[in-house]
Amino acid sequence: MRTAIHWFRKDLRLTDNTALNHAVASAEQVVPVFVRSTWTARHQWTGAARQEFLAGCLQSLAENIATAGGRLIFRAGRADEELVRLVKESGATVLTFNRDPDPFGREMEERVTKAVRALGVEVVSCKDAVMHEAGEALTKDGRPYRVFTPYSRNWLALPKPPVGPRVKSLRTPATLVSEPVPAVADWGLAPSGVSFVAPGERAARERMKSFVSTLAVRYATDRDLPAGRTTSRLSQDLRLGLISIRQLVGHVSAFPKYVAELAWREFYMAILTHWPEVLEHEFDPQWRGLPWEYDEGKFKAWREGRTGFPIVDAGMRELNETGFMHNRVRMIAAMFLTKDLHLDWRLGEQYFMQRLVDGEIASNNGGWQWSAGTGADAAPYFRIQNPWSQTARYDPDGAYIRRWVPELKNTPARDLATDPGPLLSLASGYPRPIVDHATERLKTLAIFKAHKERMTG
Repeated sequence: MRTAIHWFRKDLRLTDNTALNHAVASAEQVVPVFVRSTWTARHQWTGAARQEFLAGCLQSLAENIATAGGRLIFRAGRADEELVRLVKESGATVLTFNRDPDPFGREMEERVTKAVRALGVEVVSCKDAVMHEAGEALTKDGRPYRVFTPYSRNWLALPKPPVGPRVKSLRTPATLVSEPVPAVADWGLAPSGVSFVAPGERAARERMKSFVSTLAVRYATDRDLPAGRTTSRLSQDLRLGLISIRQLVGHVSAFPKYVAELAWREFYMAILTHWPEVLEHEFDPQWRGLPWEYDEGKFKAWREGRTGFPIVDAGMRELNETGFMHNRVRMIAAMFLTKDLHLDWRLGEQYFMQRLVDGEIASNNGGWQWSAGTGADAAPYFRIQNPWSQTARYDPDGAYIRRWVPELKNTPARDLATDPGPLLSLASGYPRPIVDHATERLKTLAIFKAHKERMTG
C-alpha cells in the first residue's frame, strides 16, 4: 500500500491545502506529521503567546484529522532527522510540504529534501503560503522590485490560483508512535497570561466570514482607526495557514484596499527572499551604520507603555495584554522608538516578535524598517509622525487610549491629543512625557542628515 507523509508547518488546515491534497491524491495512506522544533525557545524572536496559539491550533488540527479518519503524528527534534526516521518507520515513498517564505524554513526544506531523497523518497514541495512567490512578480528584465507600487500592479495582474478542495478522508498507519499534542511548556516557556483570539481552522474561518459580511465594506475608511473592531484580525490565521491566501482573496476581491494589504504582505516576503540580509542590516545601504543610541530606562518605559505619550502607551499595553496591536499604532509606536527615542529598530523588531501572536518575520521587519526610514518603500527620514497629531487624527475621541490606559479615563479627548510639555502629567499616576517630540524630531533630522553626508562624501 502506497504511503505519503505530509509535513505540516504553516498550513494547519484541511481546506485548500495544496501539498496535503497532493499527498491524499498520490497514496492510499497519509501520515500527517508536525515536528516540534527543540531550538525555538532559544531564539531571540520566540514568544510564549505565539507558541500557545500554535499549540491550540495543533490541537484543533489533530481533532479535524481524527474526524477525517486519520491521526496527526507529533515528533520533536530537527525536522530532517525526524522525517528520515518517520520515512523508515512508515515505508513512505512520497513526502509533501508547502514551501515556507522565510529563509529559516527554506534552509530546513533543503536539508529535508536532501535527506529523504537519499532514501529514494519522492519529494513534492508546493506553493501555498502566498498567492505569488518571490520569483513570480518581477520587473520586465527579471529583477525583484524594491518599491511596492509597481510590485503591486504586477501582483494584481497575475492570474490567481483557484481554491482547492477540503480533505474529508484520511487513513494513517495505526502503528506509528506519536508524542502528545505540544503545550507551551514543551518549548521551555512559561504561560504568557495573554488573552488572544480563538485558535484553529474553524475559528479562523468564522473570523473571515464575519469580516467579509460586516466590516470589509468599511475597511478602506475605518482601517486606521484603532478603537473597536475595524480590521480583519486575520493576520495570525494567515501566518499559520488556518485559512489559505486563495480562500481569503476569493472572499475579499470586491474590496481592493484590503487586497492591496495582502499584496504588501507578499511584497515584504519577496524582499526577505531576495535580500535576506534585511534581518540584520538596513535594507537601504545608505543608512547602514546609523549611530543609534541605547537607554535602558527609555526602552523599558516604551516596552511597558509608560512613556507619557498616550497613543504609544495604549499600543504597547494592548500588545502586552493581547499579543496584538493595531497596525496604525504599530507604526506610531515604532516610529516613536526610532525617531523620538533614537533606539535601534532591531530592538523593537525583536520585542514585537516576542509578543505578537501574529508575528511574521517578513512583515514585522518590513514594518520596522519602514518606520525607521531605512527599508523598502520607507517613509523618507524627514517624515516623522507626531504622536499628538496622530492621536487627534486616528483616536479623536480618545476611546482607544482610555481602553488601554485607565489612568486617563477621565482626561478630555482634546488633552490626550495635546502635548502637555515635559514638566506636566496628563493625569495623576500617569508619567510625564519622557522626551519632547519637537526637540527629538530636530535631533533625528540632524542625525540622518549628517550620516547621509558622511556616506555620500
